[in-house]
Amino acid sequence: MSASSVEAPSFPVRRSCPYQPPDVYREISTRGPINQVTLWDDRRVWLITGYAEARRLLADERLSSDRSYDAYPTMAPHLGAPAARKLVLVGEDPPVHHHHRRLLNPEFSLKHARALRPDIERIVNGLIDRIEELGSPADLVEHFAAPIPSLVMSALLGIPYEDHAFFQTATAGVMQGRDPEHTEASAAELVRYLDRLVTAQERKPDENLVGRLVAHVESGELTHDEVVQLAMVLLIAGLETTSSMIPISVLALLEHPEQLAALRDGVVPAAIAIEELLRITAVTDFAGVRWITDDIEIDGLVLKAGDGLVVSSTMTNRDDRVHAEPYEVDLARASRQHLTFGYGIHQCLGQNLARLQLEIAFETLVRRLPGLRLAVPSEELVMRRTGTMQSVERLPVAW
Repeated sequence: MSASSVEAPSFPVRRSCPYQPPDVYREISTRGPINQVTLWDDRRVWLITGYAEARRLLADERLSSDRSYDAYPTMAPHLGAPAARKLVLVGEDPPVHHHHRRLLNPEFSLKHARALRPDIERIVNGLIDRIEELGSPADLVEHFAAPIPSLVMSALLGIPYEDHAFFQTATAGVMQGRDPEHTEASAAELVRYLDRLVTAQERKPDENLVGRLVAHVESGELTHDEVVQLAMVLLIAGLETTSSMIPISVLALLEHPEQLAALRDGVVPAAIAIEELLRITAVTDFAGVRWITDDIEIDGLVLKAGDGLVVSSTMTNRDDRVHAEPYEVDLARASRQHLTFGYGIHQCLGQNLARLQLEIAFETLVRRLPGLRLAVPSEELVMRRTGTMQSVERLPVAW
């Protein structure tokens, strides 16, 4: 192994445990909160593993999220596809980002999310009803984790749930594509589908998010294509992370039965427990990918204009300056000091809704299936990491 590869090891790296980082990440973080790593295309970028340093940098206006520039780090081959490099909202800088965010903020407020609680409770209980009808064992990915965000986002955006097989496959194709061609083809299919949806809403708007966005087309604040692109980003973001986090969190709980018991018995309320699950299971290895527009001095280092920068959610969430025993699962930790939802102007727009879905999902699951356990040996589970997303293919459980 060359000296250069030791100084800048590969990133990201496949996990051996679905909810804990690879050993090499721990080794990197012991050198300090800011180091260099090497991406798949041999490009060196700055990796931020310190919590305070990450927050400072993600709030710095000298960092750009604009993916149209070559300086933006591409985290996996398929994300080099044009469709992945021009995503609105997540790949925008001010003032365009502020404009889009301002129009969407009311739709994802805490008040708006809380108003959806009865609907989400109905959805989650209905899924458990179906699991009980199917009988033990059942696949928790197919029958619980994947349908929850699909049903919620369908209702929110006004997308017919009967099309869920299509949009689940298409969104996964964009985020976890085999290669750039697969990602581009998946994005094109999704755009065509959503274009028809937006057109229908323009003719006869309904009381859903897309219908309300269409009103901004009439006022000149958005274009038709912008509404299509915003709907695509919201759908991708709303489906992929939540559906992956639920089964990985279940695995973490099953491997820590004392923690599962604390949640099941109400010792730790679900609203508190999910913060630890968010901290420990972050299904992507980064909370932000940026490029530097002007030199930044930090911790005795100079991050040069044009350099790429990646904030590791996996490691910033385990900063021992913030969390005692950071690799331990402790549902009673009651800390929101994690970067699973990012930080700064690009902090996850849908975090209130995501938290609510997770809270209801876990509270209902452990209450209604108190004897939950794996139905197969853990070594038989199939983990998947495509590009940047960690997930579980199937999770057979009994109760």
